[in-house]
Amino acid sequence: MNAIRILHAAFSRPAFRPRPATSRFIPSLSVPQKESIPMTTTPLLRRLRLAACGLMMSFSAAGMAADKVTFLTSWYAQAEHGGFYQALAKGIYQKAGLDVTIKMGGPQVNGMQLLTSGQADFLMGYDLQVLKSLEQSLPVTTVAASFQTDLQGMLTHEDINGLADLKNGKTVLVSTSGRTTWWPWLKSRYSLTDAQSRPYTFNLQPFMADANLAQQAYPSSEPFQAMKAGVKSKFFLFANDGYPPYGTTIVTVNKMVQDKPDVVARFVKASMEGWKSYMADPSAGNAIIKQENPNMKDDQLAYALEKMKEYNFVGGGDAAKMGIGTMSDARWKKTYDFMVEAGLLKADVDWKKAYTTQFVKDMKVMP
Repeated sequence: MNAIRILHAAFSRPAFRPRPATSRFIPSLSVPQKESIPMTTTPLLRRLRLAACGLMMSFSAAGMAADKVTFLTSWYAQAEHGGFYQALAKGIYQKAGLDVTIKMGGPQVNGMQLLTSGQADFLMGYDLQVLKSLEQSLPVTTVAASFQTDLQGMLTHEDINGLADLKNGKTVLVSTSGRTTWWPWLKSRYSLTDAQSRPYTFNLQPFMADANLAQQAYPSSEPFQAMKAGVKSKFFLFANDGYPPYGTTIVTVNKMVQDKPDVVARFVKASMEGWKSYMADPSAGNAIIKQENPNMKDDQLAYALEKMKEYNFVGGGDAAKMGIGTMSDARWKKTYDFMVEAGLLKADVDWKKAYTTQFVKDMKVMP
């Protein structure tokens, strides 16, 4: 039995395609799924398997079978997924009696479809995605939130002192997914108009060439690319201005919660322990990330970790007192209210079905 398997999600050609340095993806409900390509064996993965097999033998000796779990991420391997790779590398999942496979998402991967069709047990999700899925009668729910705030924000030039300044004739680059998530919130909060927006194609060249442009960004990625190019910029996190969703959540189907609550509980706790370990010393997780996504270099990973610490995504907010992964009714209600007010969600959706706190309320993995 392979105790650790890290499988590549399929793309349009039969070779691994590394993550574009400035890309961001929120899973769509309309993207067709692709077949997976075979796993390649590397010296690192062989060492991990040997170590894991030893742990699995100890479970077998005790009459315990490791529960197989497949986790699908939202994009190519990166620091923002570090806690999950750390839990693999450090044997945290194996100690919890789990045989975990991580599959990478990407632009050709429909994560929600794979989850609901049984090809994944857990999905790296997003609050708005789950609420919209409930509107479409999909039986899914959120069981933990790795980050206490969403990482989405705005990259601007130095003349901008706050998001409110964008209404002063600035052009904002917005991706297709952004138009049904953060853009309605930003427009409403700061009286922006669709006439100010242009498509964002995950290419920083337009921003670097035009001082009148602002664009969507993550603090751990696009600002780094601008810095490397010698372009001075500023970054404004939407959450600091009230954007309510959590970030990097764990989503599963209702049947998993009902039939295998112990597996869910162990996966959630081990993942949050992985995040705690990664934030303290990311070297083990980063080794796998770099193996899976060769586009990820040491300086990019170090910069991303620095920003995750600066904004306290993992251990801030309610997590400081309740533990990593925690969620609250109040936060979910704010996200529901925003979506309804923005016309993104029907008011009759039962928002409390979008999540359950049963696996995080007493877990207490303290940052």
